[in-house]
Amino acid sequence: MRRRSSSILIAFVVVLGAAAGAALLAQPARSMRFVVTFPAALSDVPLDGRLLLLISSRESGEPRFQISDSPTTQLVFGIDVEGWRPGQEAVIDADALGYPRDSLADIPAGTYTVQALLHKYETFRRSDGHVVKLPMDRGEGQQWSRAPGNLLSTPRRVAFDPKSGASISVSLDQAIPPIPDPPETKYIKHVRIQSDRLTKFWGRPMYLGAHVLLPEGFDSHPDARYPLVINHGHFPYTFEGFREDPPDPNLKCEFSERFQLDCYNRIEQEHAHQFYKDWTGPSFPRFLILEIQHANPFYDDSYAVNSANVGPYGDAIVHELIPHIERRFRGLGQGWARFMYGGSTGGWEALAAQIFYPDEFNGCYAACPDPIDFRAYTSVDIYKDQNAYYVDSTWKRTPRPGHRNWLGHLSATLEEMNRRELVLGTKSRSGDQWDIWQAVYSPVGADGYPKPIWDKRTGVIDKSVAEYWREHYDLSHILRRDWDKGLGKKLEGKIHIYVGDMDNYYLNNAVYLVEEFLERTKDPYYAGEVDYGDRAEHCWNGDHSRPNAYSRLRYHQMFAPKIVERILKSAPPGADLRSWRY
Repeated sequence: MRRRSSSILIAFVVVLGAAAGAALLAQPARSMRFVVTFPAALSDVPLDGRLLLLISSRESGEPRFQISDSPTTQLVFGIDVEGWRPGQEAVIDADALGYPRDSLADIPAGTYTVQALLHKYETFRRSDGHVVKLPMDRGEGQQWSRAPGNLLSTPRRVAFDPKSGASISVSLDQAIPPIPDPPETKYIKHVRIQSDRLTKFWGRPMYLGAHVLLPEGFDSHPDARYPLVINHGHFPYTFEGFREDPPDPNLKCEFSERFQLDCYNRIEQEHAHQFYKDWTGPSFPRFLILEIQHANPFYDDSYAVNSANVGPYGDAIVHELIPHIERRFRGLGQGWARFMYGGSTGGWEALAAQIFYPDEFNGCYAACPDPIDFRAYTSVDIYKDQNAYYVDSTWKRTPRPGHRNWLGHLSATLEEMNRRELVLGTKSRSGDQWDIWQAVYSPVGADGYPKPIWDKRTGVIDKSVAEYWREHYDLSHILRRDWDKGLGKKLEGKIHIYVGDMDNYYLNNAVYLVEEFLERTKDPYYAGEVDYGDRAEHCWNGDHSRPNAYSRLRYHQMFAPKIVERILKSAPPGADLRSWRY
C-alpha cells in the first residue's frame, strides 16, 4: 500500500509538472513596452491629458509632425492619463490603441525614430453642471503637435522588436514654448474681447478674437462708415494672404504635395502681395474684412453656431464680437451691410450663419462647404445607413471611402480617418475634423462629453443622435422645413454655393441635394447661385479660370465685386452708399 501510494504521488507530481510546463510554454511572451516619465522641473503638479507615443520609420524629422490620413503617415499610440505625477511611470504597451497599426505587437522588428508627447487637458466646470477635461487652445489653433505647454521628448532612434519583452524608457524632457502675439500694421489690427456668453457657459473667462483688415484711406476719411465682410475659416494666427512687403527673393522653395507644385510658398507670397496692391489700389471696394479667432477646447474654430457642447458661439460672434468691431472701426452696423465668405469649414460657417441669423447678414459665398445635408455626410447617409464604415450588407464588408483624388483614387477610408482621431483623443478630444462635427452637432452625453453619432470602433450609427443632428444642424433639412415659414423670404438672393465635382471629401454630394431643393423653391425663388468645378478637388470656390492652387488665394478679389453689386441692389432706402465708396 505504501509503495502504491508513493507511485501514485510520483505520477501525480510528474503530470502536474508537465501540465505546468505546458502552461508556461503556452503563455505569450511579454510584449515590448515604453515607459514614459516627466521630471518635476517641467511640472511639479499632477497632469491630465492624452499621452501619445509616436513611431516613425523615417530617420529625419520629428514623428509628431508625421501623423496624417495620407498613405505616408507614421504610427501613433495613445492612452489617457489623469493625475500623472512627476517621476511616475506611464506605460504604453501592446494594449494601447494605435493608428494605423492596431497595436505595438503589429510593428515589424527594426530601428525606428521614437518620440512621446503629452497633450495636456484642463478641467472645466460648465454651467450645465458637467465637469469635463479638455485641451484648451493656447494660441496655436488646437494643434496637439504644436500646442504651447505640451510636454514632449527629444526624438531618438530605437531598436524595436515587439517580441523581445524589453522596456524602453522615454523621458519628456521639454515643453513647447509660448507663441508670440502677431504684430499690427497700418492695415491689420488685432481685437480680443472677453465674451460674457462663453464665459458663463464654460465657467471661466473665455475670449473671442479677430484680425481686422482696414481699408485704404481709413485714417484720411474719418467720416466714412464701412460694410463688414467676414472671411470664415480655420484658426488664423494673423490676417492671412495679405503681404505688404514684396515676395522674399531668397525664400527657399517648398514643394506642395497637395497641388504638386514646386515653390508653392513663393506663389503664396506673390499672391499675398498682389492682394495688398489690389486692396490699396484706387478701384478696390472699401470694406472692413475680418478673420475670427474662435478656437475652443474642441477645435481650432467653433463652427460659428450655438452648440450644446461647444457653447453659444453663434450668439457670441453675432451679438458681441461683430458689434464691438463695428463700433471700434466705424462699421455701418446693419445687416444689409454684412457679408460672409469662406471655404470648407468656412463655407459651412458662412452658410450656417446666414441661415441661423438671416436678418444679420446680406449674403454668403460658401465654397466647398462641409456637409450641408446629412444624407450625404461625406459618403454616409446617417439616417438610412446602419454603419458609417462599411456599406450595409449581409455578406460583404465594403469600406466606405474617406478621401480621393480627382480621378477617384482612394487614399483613406472613413474608418481609418476616425481611428486616427480616436487614438489622438477619446471623447471627441482629438481636436480634429470628425470630432468637432460631433462636438458641435451632438447633444451632451451622460458623461458630459458629446454623444457619439457612431461607435468609433465599430462604425454603428446611433439613430437618436442622427435625429438630433437633423433638427438642429442639417442645413438642407432646416431650409426645407422652414422655407415656407418665412425663412425663404429672408434668404432671397443671399445663398451662393461653389464646389468641385470631385471634391476630395465627397462634399459635392450634399451640395447636389441642396441645389435640388433650392431650384424648386417658389414664392420666393432663392435667386442665388450654385456652381460646380469640373473635375475640381477640394476646395473649389467658383473660379473657372484658374486651378484650385491659385483660385484659393483670391477669395477677396473674387467676392468683393459681387458684394458691392448685392449692396447696390438690396440696400434699404436712405442707406449710406456714398461715404465708403471713395
